[in-house]
Amino acid sequence: MTTTLPRPLHSLGHQELDRAARDRRWPKWATMAVLHSVGLPTLNATLLRPGQTPTEIRTAARVLAAALDTDRLMIRSDGGFERKQYYRGGNTFPVADIAQRAAPLLDAGRAVILAGPTNRFTNKLTVMVRMDRPGPGRPGTFTLEGLGPGYDVADLTRGELPPQVTAQLNDVDWDTYGTPRWHEWTITGDRCPGGEDARRRRRLERLASQTLSDGGQLSGTPSAENAEAWLRGRGFLHLFGPQSPQPAMMRRAGRLFEDSFVLTRAQPNRNWRCLGTAFSVFADARTVYWDLVDGERKYAAAAAPTRRAKGAAA
Repeated sequence: MTTTLPRPLHSLGHQELDRAARDRRWPKWATMAVLHSVGLPTLNATLLRPGQTPTEIRTAARVLAAALDTDRLMIRSDGGFERKQYYRGGNTFPVADIAQRAAPLLDAGRAVILAGPTNRFTNKLTVMVRMDRPGPGRPGTFTLEGLGPGYDVADLTRGELPPQVTAQLNDVDWDTYGTPRWHEWTITGDRCPGGEDARRRRRLERLASQTLSDGGQLSGTPSAENAEAWLRGRGFLHLFGPQSPQPAMMRRAGRLFEDSFVLTRAQPNRNWRCLGTAFSVFADARTVYWDLVDGERKYAAAAAPTRRAKGAAA
């Protein structure tokens, strides 16, 4: 028995968003529902669950692409246990290729999120946002970690690149909102061993081994040098320009804190200890929140494997 035909996130009503937000099987989709329900910017997207037929996949992709007026969609994976080998999504592909790209992930028991396309090579600003507290009713901290042009969220979440700038508020009362004052921020500059050259090289190595290899853009060896040549050849020069994200991040710091306070009240776990989200400013000045991660509930229970996956395992 197959599931119902998926619908774009931005077409869901309040009750549907609430149900999605409470469904722990698909944590990324759940947090996208939370973000959209409170009016924060997030990509329009569609969730494909294990068991969707090829026809349903193609139809869902065409419906979302038509709503976005695009011929390309991003693929992300969701649900189950996140192992080191799991698919690093975030790349965009032609709509005609979506079904064959999504099928192996669905067969492995993971869900697939189709989302509007972005250009991860031209981001202006990337910020990791972290909310901490020892327990309900106790003061905590608020931390921002920023990267400048040409970097993306995965560099901080999975690339393990140190931020170029960090800003923190201490003694935050997460139960009562108060506007932060400038003197309350503690700002720390770049602490990357080897400086910006070392960080940039690690970014290029990750692009070569994961992003560009997955998309089939590199014809030669997946090296930092080939990744740099690919970027420069297409005019994606953001990574090689000035890197001083502190002014841009701090201009948005107050709004990021305000949005984060809203998220602490909106997410289902009232006993949270550590929450994190990611924020991007694209080259076209659009802004997007990606996910809301609960440190106590980061890993969802694995979805039941499909019949094909069971057969492959046997």
